[in-house]
Parts: sequence; C-alpha cells; structure tokens
Amino acid sequence: MISGFESIEAATLLMIVVAGFAAGWVDAVVGGGGLIQLPALLLVPGITPVQALATNKMGSIFGTATSATTYYRRVGPDLKTAVPMAVIALAGSFGGALLAANLPASVFKPIIVVALVVVALFTALRPNAGELTALRHDGHKHYVVACLIGAVIGFYDGLIGPGTGSFLVIALVSAMGYAFLEASAKAKIVNMATNAGALLFFLPHGSLLWGVGLLLGAANMAGGYLGARTAVQKGSKFVRAVFLLVVAALIIKLSIDVWQDLA
Repeated sequence: MISGFESIEAATLLMIVVAGFAAGWVDAVVGGGGLIQLPALLLVPGITPVQALATNKMGSIFGTATSATTYYRRVGPDLKTAVPMAVIALAGSFGGALLAANLPASVFKPIIVVALVVVALFTALRPNAGELTALRHDGHKHYVVACLIGAVIGFYDGLIGPGTGSFLVIALVSAMGYAFLEASAKAKIVNMATNAGALLFFLPHGSLLWGVGLLLGAANMAGGYLGARTAVQKGSKFVRAVFLLVVAALIIKLSIDVWQDLA
C-alpha cells in the first residue's frame, strides 16, 4: 500500500500531472474531468479504488476552486443562487458517499446512461438552448429549483461521480434558463462544494494519498485557470460544443461499465 510518492516511478508521476491538468481544463469548461483523472490514478501501482476516489476528489477541489474564482471575477455569477445550492449539494454529496459505502454504484449506472442520452439529445436538437440567459422561474421558486438540483446532483456526485459538472450545467440551462457560460460559472461553485462533501466522508478513513493529491491539485489548478479563461473568451457556443463531446464520452464510458457489470 502506498502513502504518497513511495514506489511511484517518474513516468507515472508525469502521467498524473498531465491527466490532472487536462482534467482541470475540461472541468473548468463544462465538467467531466473525472473521466481523465480517475482512470489515471487507477494506473498507479498499489493504489486501491477507495484511495483513487479520495485522491481524485482532493485534486479536483483545487481545480474547481481555481476555476470558480476565475469565473467569479470574469462572469460574476449570482451568489444568491449559487451559495445555497452549493451548501445543499455538499450535504447531498456526503449522503451519497455514505450510501456508496453500502450500495454498489452498478445499481444506478444504467439509469445514468439513459439520463445522459436524453441530455445529449436535448442539447443537440436544441441548438439555441443556453445561448442567452432567460430565467424560467421567479422569486422563491427559483431558489427552490436551484436547491433541488444541488441536492440531487450532489447526491449523485458522492454516490458515483463522473459527469457531475456536466449534469449541473445542463440542469442550470434546461431547468433554470441560464446560458451555458453562466451555468458553467455556477456549476464550478457547486462542484467545489460536492467535492468537499465527499472529502469530509473520505478524510476520517485515511484514504487520501496526500503527496499524490497535492501534485494532482497543483496540475488541476493550472488546468482549471486556463480552462475558465478559455470558456470566458470563447463564450457559450464553445462551452456547448465541449459539453456535447464530454457527454458522449460519459455515455461510452458508463455503457462499457454497465456491460462489464452484466458480463
């Protein structure tokens, strides 16, 4: 069992840095960086799945914090919506992690694949969705819908994880009426909270590889900063295009998982 950098070759550490940077960039633009980062961690010799999950969350929280700060400075997302949503999502993520310890994620994966296909079709068939912000709800209902989204997707992040940022973006676009760019800005704040909720569960178990996690976090921060700046410069159409690519990758990845679970 490894506790940090022990027995990890230089080539493997380089792979972790590259994966962390790429994941940070993807996460900052539209979410889904776990598709890159988690498989890379699982290639580290001697690492257990729980250690990989915990260390992945540690790296991700550095990236989401950096991209959230960059978005806040350049886009100025409404914190009156984002902060309550993030608090609820943190609690949901902790609850999802608790259930994940007692229930296999394979139970939920077929449902998630279907949901992702619906999301991809919705986005592809409605090219104007998310171009401009046109809020669907006013007053109290707006915050209730935001908190419900935070609770459900936060729970999903703690339970399974891949694509949390993408689900947040599409929920903010389709259910609340935000443009893709503003949805990404809010999603980063909420995703930072869901990572924190999962970490609160993992920390007492001693599953974190601190050395690897800090290295991953530094790479995530660099990728997250660049990704957020790229998204702000390119705008909602660019974010939408990257979103469709990430969702397609998620569908393929989770479909393979389901097939292997059934085999």
